[in-house]
This record gives sequence, C-alpha cells and structure tokens, in this order.
Amino acid sequence: MTNETNAQPQAAEAPDPQGAPDVEALQAELSKARDDMLRALAEVENTRRRAERQAADARAYAIDRFAADLLPVADTLTRALQAAPPDDRDEGFRNLLTGVELTERALIDAFSRHGLKRVGAKGEPFDPNVHQAVAQAPGDQPANTVQEVMQPGYVLGDRTLRAAMVLVSTGPGGAPPPHVDIKV
Repeated sequence: MTNETNAQPQAAEAPDPQGAPDVEALQAELSKARDDMLRALAEVENTRRRAERQAADARAYAIDRFAADLLPVADTLTRALQAAPPDDRDEGFRNLLTGVELTERALIDAFSRHGLKRVGAKGEPFDPNVHQAVAQAPGDQPANTVQEVMQPGYVLGDRTLRAAMVLVSTGPGGAPPPHVDIKV
C-alpha cells in the first residue's frame, strides 16, 4: 500500500494524452473566427453600399435612353427656327413660327425638369468632357473657347448624353503662329 498511497497523479504535470485543447490553439482559432466575422461584415456593408449606389443611379439615369431618342426632335425644332426667314410679313407664317418656338421651349423645359440640360454655348471654355471639337479657327474669342456651336450637346446629371459639336477658337486671327526655333 505504501507504493499506492505515495504515488502522485501524473496528469496535472504532463499534458493530457487524450488531446485536450491547448489554450494558445483556442485563442488562435478565436482570433481567426473574429477576423472572418469582421471580413464578412465588411463585405455585407460594401454590398449594401453598392446596391444603394446602383439604385440611386437607376433613379437618376432612368430616362437616358428616352431622352437620347428625343434629342433629334429638339435639334429639328432648332433647325426649323434657324431656317425661318427673319422678316416675313405673313400672319399665318408668324403664328406657325411662334408655335414652333413654343414647342421647342416646352421640350427644353421638360428636359430641364428631368435633369437634362443643354451644353455647348458660344463663348464658354472648351471642355473635352462635354464638347467635341470638329474644327479650330482663329476668331474673336480667346484660345480654347467655343467659337461656334454646330450641334448642342446634352448632359443628364453628371453623364454626357451627347457631346456638343463645336468650332474651337485658336485666338485672335491677327496673332502670329507660335514660333519654334530649330537649330541644325
């Protein structure tokens, strides 16, 4: 009996041979689980923000195709007004011309109410985001300024639906061309 009573249990001093979990391993596993959870929460938040942004874009730009289809109508009304003789004495013709002017104004107002605005006014600085330069010529305007508008452009929100086709000024006609001194 002396051998049995003096024997101390060995389990407290040595690791459990049955594979009891190690505290460090559990902490590492917990840390990994926290990291995975934070990544999943971040992904959910990014998805939510992306969905909100797409919904806002859909609301803002829902009419872009319809508006693009109406742009030729606005162009035709503008051309009709430009082609009309300025001093016609016929009352019927003046009434027709007034009707075309009112129709054009109503269409442009409707565009404006829905966020579609006309761009490409004479005298504004050239902006490659909303202007398409079809030519350059010397003129009264400073360099890189819209000198003439061939076809107006339209912008919906911050998107260019159609760039304005413009003639860009190279500066006053009397200005000498830039001088480049080449030595051989």
